[in-house]
Amino acid sequence: MTTPADAAQPTDASSLRASSLRASLLRASLLPDEDLVGQILMPSAPMSADPRSVAAIIDEFHLAGVALAGDVQDTRAGGGAAQVRSLTDALQAAAPAPGGRRMPLLIATDQEYGWVTRIRDGVVQLPSAMAFGAAGRPELTRAAWAAAGGDLAAVGINVNLAPCADVVTEPGNTIIGSRSFGSRPDAVAAQVAAAVAGLQSAGVAATLKHFPGHGSTTVDSHRALPVLEQSRQDLESSDLVPFRAGIGAGARLVMSGHLDVRSIDPGVPASFSRTLLVDVLRGGLGFGGVVVSDALDMAPARQWSPGEAAVRAVLAGNDLLLMPASLALARDALLGALRSGRLGRPRLVESVARILALRLEAAGHARPDLVTVDSPHARDAASAVAAASITVLSGPCAGPLVSWPVRVTATASREAQAAALAEELVAAGLPVAAAGGSRVHLVGFGDSARDLVPGAAVTVSLDTPYLLAEADSPVRVATYSSSRVAVRALAAVIAGTAAATGRSPVPVAGLPDSACAP
Repeated sequence: MTTPADAAQPTDASSLRASSLRASLLRASLLPDEDLVGQILMPSAPMSADPRSVAAIIDEFHLAGVALAGDVQDTRAGGGAAQVRSLTDALQAAAPAPGGRRMPLLIATDQEYGWVTRIRDGVVQLPSAMAFGAAGRPELTRAAWAAAGGDLAAVGINVNLAPCADVVTEPGNTIIGSRSFGSRPDAVAAQVAAAVAGLQSAGVAATLKHFPGHGSTTVDSHRALPVLEQSRQDLESSDLVPFRAGIGAGARLVMSGHLDVRSIDPGVPASFSRTLLVDVLRGGLGFGGVVVSDALDMAPARQWSPGEAAVRAVLAGNDLLLMPASLALARDALLGALRSGRLGRPRLVESVARILALRLEAAGHARPDLVTVDSPHARDAASAVAAASITVLSGPCAGPLVSWPVRVTATASREAQAAALAEELVAAGLPVAAAGGSRVHLVGFGDSARDLVPGAAVTVSLDTPYLLAEADSPVRVATYSSSRVAVRALAAVIAGTAAATGRSPVPVAGLPDSACAP
């Protein structure tokens, strides 16, 4: 039950943010042009970068923050978590103080979990978003993302470019795929809201992406401009539903997508459309936080020069420009537009005020100690989701799924998961053979029908479950994720020591969403 005190909390938080924004508007209005322009630029840097070189760029361009890119896994510098913390500590120590006041840099990364995961060593590894959708339990989602947020905060990440709020409706959509919570707008909305609440409870700002929704396309927006053919009514009843929920949950950022929304602003990428970013996102959905562009080095943005793309992105309503194709050219063009009057100073002050408010909010969160990362509590939260997500789409629902012994095989890209599954089965005291026996075959991201094994006793999809429609195995199982916790949960279901309670959050041709879940 919601008590009066509970009901007051969001209002109090909103009031504090409004007060912070008013103060930030005044502060931004006093900044020199170079500081104003620098605050809205967010280039990327490798997590393995020399902190001194990154700090020099931050100082030269008066930046508000940086996006850390590239996977960190089992590094020689003491592990991913320690390496990232060392880098973020160094960058924060070198952060410039716009207007004479020190405040934290915004240090962002894409930690979606599943196959878009930047930090893979030393922090808790959650299952993919689609696994959360299959589990269908928002309370588990909030707990897991809160635990993961605590780990991100401990390594110095204060902005996560996640979660995806895309409603995936196209089986051929491999650019989103298991990054989405599913195909049912209301169910995706519940998961998005829970992930936002969990992440931000740990002091890490959440980013909803890719507005207004990348799930109905089959084109990769890194390489070309996808087209959304939905009517405005269909967008409102489907794609925009999770964004509305995430905004309602308090998401601090929304990422604009490089998407051609034909029913609203045909031919113009949403990331460059004032109609979509101002009229729809701010006016229609009531978003008052930071709008961050998708990377400006992607193909749809490269139809213009780096400088022109930066100016157009700000004029369209983006506050923070992610990964300009050239930082120097973007800076120079923005300064030129500001001084010529093409870009009004009040427009730029408005964006910088939102960014400064976000930085001030980050200052209010204490950074956890590094020893807190990947705790038993966090691993338990991830395991609970994985266990609830395993879905049997065909086959028995009680007892072992196959006769023993078993032989585990996989495509070349999933050999590590095959070895892990064999280890988990052996640890459970079950016989695993190198040859013969009942074959359990694993497929995953990037695999196709030619990677299936005819006659396998069990076919398991470690990514989206669509490929299971083409398998001839009597038992077909989906985990939606290749993480170790997903493999461990899979082993328990195969052994018959755990029930498969998940339901596929996307339709699979010819198969139910579950052969077992009530």
